[in-house]
Amino acid sequence: HMQLVESGGGSVQAGGSLRLSCAASGESVRTYCMAWFRQAPGNERERVAHILIRTGSTFYIDSVRGRFTISQDNTENTLYLQMDSLTPEDTAMYYCTAAKACSASSLYGDQYWGQGTQVTVSS
Repeated sequence: HMQLVESGGGSVQAGGSLRLSCAASGESVRTYCMAWFRQAPGNERERVAHILIRTGSTFYIDSVRGRFTISQDNTENTLYLQMDSLTPEDTAMYYCTAAKACSASSLYGDQYWGQGTQVTVSS
């Protein structure tokens, strides 16, 4: 089984940047779809971005496209989310997940989740 540990969250002012990391262990991420989700208080969990590790193909929701960049480092078995031009609306707990397959709307097969890292953006 894969274990995922997120880091890099924190508190920043609007317009600032953060880089989230997700360290995977127990299994290589190379055959997975890796994604970042977020959940703000009172809101449903939403997928922010995903990357198909085999092809490098990426997906972003409209509200973060152009501001966030998802990437992965196979050598370190690590997923990243570079977040720039942050706004208070980006405040949420951010989760890393691995799934055997994914589309724009769903994850498929075995899934693994990290515990999350908090991002707080002040105006």
